[in-house]
Amino acid sequence: MQKVTLNNGIKMPILGYGVYQIPARECERCVLDAINVGYRSIDTAQVYGNEKAVGYAIRKSGVQRDELFITTKLYIPSGGYRRAVNAIEDSLRSMHLDYLDLLLMHEPFHGYHEIYRAMEEAYQSGKVRAIGVSNFNPGVFADLLESCNVIPMINQVETHVFRQQTQSQEMMKQYGTQIESWSPLAAGENHFFSNETLREIGQKYGKSNAQVGLRYLIQREIVVIPKSTQKERMIENMDVFDFTLSADDMAKIALLDKGKSLFSWY
Repeated sequence: MQKVTLNNGIKMPILGYGVYQIPARECERCVLDAINVGYRSIDTAQVYGNEKAVGYAIRKSGVQRDELFITTKLYIPSGGYRRAVNAIEDSLRSMHLDYLDLLLMHEPFHGYHEIYRAMEEAYQSGKVRAIGVSNFNPGVFADLLESCNVIPMINQVETHVFRQQTQSQEMMKQYGTQIESWSPLAAGENHFFSNETLREIGQKYGKSNAQVGLRYLIQREIVVIPKSTQKERMIENMDVFDFTLSADDMAKIALLDKGKSLFSWY
């Protein structure tokens, strides 16, 4: 599996498995399937309500802990340092983990400077191997940089062929912050799976719209975490490392960018 190197030297798979909106009762089976077909990076969040299921799957998988890359996100709408400290412990407890590979702040909540300070302490104490943010636009990201001691390793934002985040990615690169895509398949919105440009390009390589869309982001060195509850789709989403989009293909896909959110984010 191809990996990216974060700004603290930690290596992270460029393709992982996301569990957004997968009910807890189904999540354990899905994560086990994902691990069994080869995924080694799993992305969850406190607000998803399925951290415990992810933890059960990790233990049942039989895969060594150091072979997995586990991400969760803090959800603390009211903010505050103490709340963040407790929330970090809650996640570790819920998943029965000694450490997290990546801890993100789910969005720039009120008091995000104090939340991030608690995250920095967790990082410095070894409870998490990397920290970062999610849904931080360039302005808020710049504001956080003025007070933080640890530059975020990741900024996870809505990124797909219809919202390509090229300017945000360039800004992140200046600080060594890796951009990560949530909803890399656009959740099927805007007719993603029947898009003619993606279909025509995919026909050249014997690949689906989903595979072309994921490959486009990967070639731009963007981490992706596609979600599916179907094992066949999990396998399909992983099968993107045996072809390379040409410069002409990349240019055609770049023209699909609408420059705005499909989900009412900033």
